[in-house]
Amino acid sequence: MHPEGQKVRHILCLSGGKDSTALALYMRDKVPEMEYAFADTGEELPETYDYLALLEAQLGKKITRLNPDRPFQHYLDLWNNMLPDARTRWCTRMLKIKPFEDFVGDDLVYSYVGIRADENRSGYISSKPNIIPILPFKDDGLGYDDVMQILNNSGLGLPKYYEWRSRSGCYFCFYQQRNEWVGLKERHPDLFEKAKAFEKFDEQTGRRYTWNQKESLEELAEPARTAKIMSDFEERKQARRKANPMLIDLLGEDDDSENGCNICHL
Repeated sequence: MHPEGQKVRHILCLSGGKDSTALALYMRDKVPEMEYAFADTGEELPETYDYLALLEAQLGKKITRLNPDRPFQHYLDLWNNMLPDARTRWCTRMLKIKPFEDFVGDDLVYSYVGIRADENRSGYISSKPNIIPILPFKDDGLGYDDVMQILNNSGLGLPKYYEWRSRSGCYFCFYQQRNEWVGLKERHPDLFEKAKAFEKFDEQTGRRYTWNQKESLEELAEPARTAKIMSDFEERKQARRKANPMLIDLLGEDDDSENGCNICHL
């Protein structure tokens, strides 16, 4: 039972990815009072904004943009140019989770999360006791094929960035695989240059601050290196398809690659 007078809200936080988008469509008529929100870092792909605009038209309801209190560069300065990585993920905390929790405030919120029944992960779970996660796809037994059917039946299909990228997130997301960085360079050379400008070399300490721990974007952009990355990627893709002809391979580069931050990539 809810405390008397406490406001109760239903919120679905979108990432611009396929699963949260499909969930928004799935819940549209089930929870008419649903609020839709998107944590906008200001560093998103153009394709993400385009996809959200199409979804907004489908829902017939405004998607609230949640902006951080400070831009990415502000937090980068606070972290002394240490770019976010899988260990720190300060970008997720400050640019995604904090704006969402500020939006929720002290209201009792049912937070709808697009984790599928065929996934073994829990998604973003807030530590705040007033935010209660709801997993409709898991509860109803819906998997990848169901998500694709929802998107295709709506006419939305997949976001355009899936043509070259395996997940949503900022254009400089450190979870990007090397072939996806090449895709960014080819599709959005201006954003690639912006991402490259964030990388630094400290001459006093000899420390490099790069998005990829193994090489800088400057090194990755060398024509011979780019060609090698894409050649290796095509070989892996062909090997996977040969091993499993039914496999739909969304640009997976490394077998040990991370799943990413759930609030960013669902």
